[in-house]
Amino acid sequence: MGTVEDSSSIGGPGLPGNNQQKETNLKYRTLLPLALLALAATAQAEDTLEKVARTGKITLAYRESSIPFSYLVGADKPVGMGVDISQAVVAEVKKALNKPALEVDYVAVTSANRIPLVQNGTVDLECGSTTNNSARAKDVTFAINYFYTGTRLLTKKSSGIKGYADLAGKQVSSTSGTTNVQVLRKFDRDHSLNMQMVYGKDHAESMLLVESGRAVAFGMDDILLYGLKAAAKDPGEWDVVGEALQVEPYACMLRKDDPRFKALVDKVIGDMMKSGDFAKLYAKWFTSPIPPNNNNLGAPMSDELKGNLKALSDKPAT
Repeated sequence: MGTVEDSSSIGGPGLPGNNQQKETNLKYRTLLPLALLALAATAQAEDTLEKVARTGKITLAYRESSIPFSYLVGADKPVGMGVDISQAVVAEVKKALNKPALEVDYVAVTSANRIPLVQNGTVDLECGSTTNNSARAKDVTFAINYFYTGTRLLTKKSSGIKGYADLAGKQVSSTSGTTNVQVLRKFDRDHSLNMQMVYGKDHAESMLLVESGRAVAFGMDDILLYGLKAAAKDPGEWDVVGEALQVEPYACMLRKDDPRFKALVDKVIGDMMKSGDFAKLYAKWFTSPIPPNNNNLGAPMSDELKGNLKALSDKPAT
């Protein structure tokens, strides 16, 4: 009798204890996914400022060759107007969270991976040469626009390329993951040029495709082309040609549905624009000698950007 009772207590085959165990197992199997969903919801609900306060660290993205917005000088020193804006945001975060010793990490991003790395929390802020447009706004959020640019062409003066009509049937480079790729493809279709597109992983590699003869021109935002030309071994060999195909705004990028952090970033940029500090920052990077070669881009502020110093708009390109 004692043996049967023991069997019942441990849930032997066909006995009441077994049914009870099954019910318990089913309950845990049901609760586990619910617990995981709850954890995921909690993680998703944590905004950037909460995350930074909890970890004691903020992570900034930088680009390796987006002159003069975000690029490397030497092996590991990111500089540029976007880097300066990012550092101004960090200073405001330190004040807002009362964390003067906040750790700041830098992570290199490319045109192809910058949006996923913002989405998944690897980086908290990306201020580089990223176009603010409606398609990207489905995945990330943009702060106040801080530059306006259009797609043009960088080519060697010896190539004979003077405009887009000269690209018919020729190889043209651009950088993977950029809006310029779509702009160039559309222009190619609309004008039946039959261009052969080749792609670099970053702007330096896209320029190298032209330098090595694998493409006749590099299509990209005009200001980046001027920056690459200024940093070239012999700037006089290069020329920026063709009309601007489309005017687009640049803006700092952060995670979607994070209104507190967006408000902080917008405040930093807006205050710079209203105080005159942004105009000084622009002059530092666009109308003064810049590293690494101390060349002056000589690019005066556009009418669109002058207007946004007052409007403080984050309106995307379509």
